[in-house]
Amino acid sequence: MYPSTSPIDLIRYLVVWQVNSSLVWLPSCLSAEISQVLGATIAERLPTREAAPWRKALAPWEGFKIGDKRAAFPQASWPTEAVLFVYPGKRTYGQGELILWELKLMGESADHGRFLEVILPAMEAAATTSDPRWHHQNSLWGQFDIHAVYAARGNRWEPVVQEGKLDLSYHVTPVQWAEGLAAIANAERLYDNLTWLTPFDFSPAGSKAPGRKKIPADQAPTLPKILQALVARMTDLLPGKYHTPDDLGNSLGEEGRSALQQAMEDAARIPVQQHKFSRAPKDWPGNWIGTQSFSFIPPTLVPYLELASILHVGKQTHFGCGTFSIT
Repeated sequence: MYPSTSPIDLIRYLVVWQVNSSLVWLPSCLSAEISQVLGATIAERLPTREAAPWRKALAPWEGFKIGDKRAAFPQASWPTEAVLFVYPGKRTYGQGELILWELKLMGESADHGRFLEVILPAMEAAATTSDPRWHHQNSLWGQFDIHAVYAARGNRWEPVVQEGKLDLSYHVTPVQWAEGLAAIANAERLYDNLTWLTPFDFSPAGSKAPGRKKIPADQAPTLPKILQALVARMTDLLPGKYHTPDDLGNSLGEEGRSALQQAMEDAARIPVQQHKFSRAPKDWPGNWIGTQSFSFIPPTLVPYLELASILHVGKQTHFGCGTFSIT
């Protein structure tokens, strides 16, 4: 049973911004600026009552300057379950060049109407802003156009906005992201490497930021630990509040529970052969980034790892932390 048939609501948007100035210099962690700028813009455009949770969510940013390597990265997020995943790329962009990133709305926040009515207008405002808080020489804000927005249907991207024009007739559902993924999964292909595309943080609750160059044993990802993090992530995304892993198991049904249990057992038999992790940049959330290899990754685990990479696992997922590729 491919886990994409799980009861997780998700809308994946691929956002394409086109630079319209001669030079734009991106910060190291663009997702943090996107969160702060769009979050503040949304708060300012909403009615007072609706803006309150957004203003509360912005509070951790007070006194923090993005790019300040001396300050601990704030534990911030939006009051809606969202992941901002900027595709790895360069820092300097010129006229006409494209910047790509994914916005993932999850769980009860997977609402296309919310995107159209709240988030997209904030993007449009940020594209033309002259607010001195954001708009300065060579900054992205106020110096781009919304070139396109696509929504995922399985492994395809379908246009929502093309060349700046919104298709109001296109309706996005919170389940279309999973269409056809079961047929795409290639159980015959062999995998043995995992590369973290963004920093991850599997540190125990309440622990301090790492003060060492070598990753502690309890923070190094293993296949069982990644699957456990996936279960925690899926449990948090179930409708309503205060769920347990048992609730997730009940929602998966007997076949789904059995498949997940088999994956857990298979994962426990595969140790990490070697890894190469380094500290995440100080102006990034997350603690570590790098690669790891295994003797092989059992085919039963591959769909769950693919799902974990889509949902992001560990801490600071709002900023895109906790995703990886397997090869």
